[in-house]
Amino acid sequence: PFLFVQHRVPGSPDSDPRYQKGVLDFVLIAYYIVFWSLCRILIAGRLFTRIGRFYGLKKEGKLDRVGEQGYAIVYYTASGLWGLRIMSQLPIWWYRTEEFWLGYPHWDMIPELKQFYLMQSAHWLHELMIMVLGFEKPRKDFAELVAHHAVTLWLVGWSYLINLTHIGISVFVSMDIPDVLLALSKLLNYLQFPRAKVAVFVVFFGVWSYFRHWLNLVILHSVWTEFDLIPEIHRRWAPPTGAWLTWWMKYQIFAPILLLQILNLFWYYLMWRILIRAIRTAGEASDVRSDDEDDGEEEEEGAKEK
Repeated sequence: PFLFVQHRVPGSPDSDPRYQKGVLDFVLIAYYIVFWSLCRILIAGRLFTRIGRFYGLKKEGKLDRVGEQGYAIVYYTASGLWGLRIMSQLPIWWYRTEEFWLGYPHWDMIPELKQFYLMQSAHWLHELMIMVLGFEKPRKDFAELVAHHAVTLWLVGWSYLINLTHIGISVFVSMDIPDVLLALSKLLNYLQFPRAKVAVFVVFFGVWSYFRHWLNLVILHSVWTEFDLIPEIHRRWAPPTGAWLTWWMKYQIFAPILLLQILNLFWYYLMWRILIRAIRTAGEASDVRSDDEDDGEEEEEGAKEK
């Protein structure tokens, strides 16, 4: 019961099994918090720190950063590809936003969607715990990251509770895919591959712009303008039937997605500064989101904020 989803919908056929929410979901989340902790130890603490040493890094602070970014590459690659696979099985592919609302409530989930949601919940709880408990060295944007994790958990939990998982997975995909290139750019920065770092940063900038801003705005526009596509019989507050979306819930859905966009715009501003500085200094792009605090190593020329 700890590894796989529970609470199968009675009568759903083996050819198309469906699952609903239930109390054992909390058990699975708790199990996967431990699972992600072990993955982080193995991938960040063992694999990528060895890679860092192979490339000549010696200081523990820099090796820790290499481990963090290596783990991020592995996690977000896996979650991004898995999210795309699940999304392709749903009527919302590719961001057909009217399908967020038609057929609501989406309370019966395909097994992969439910597994994905609960494992993502465990991941973000694990990340927030690491940050708040101080297991990871704080970065300059620590407050923004804590806010980002808190808003993400708000979105995950709330969308799961009120049967809006189709919006939820669309947000996940738009957030996870750019993070692969973000982490890769940082990793190349630490390992001193300047040309590769700049090339990845340029690609990352375009991917981030599309996924984290354009697609996020597409979702916000859908919440604001297409909410009334919900069948009228389900546009009410009736949790026992799976319907939670009375009129004021439109604003409750809109708010956390807007907060994510505001946080992303903060980082987007920093990215533009880095890009402009790189152009002025012939390609010296520094770290994307500030995590270059004093860790015993010299910072790259031009990387430190003025």
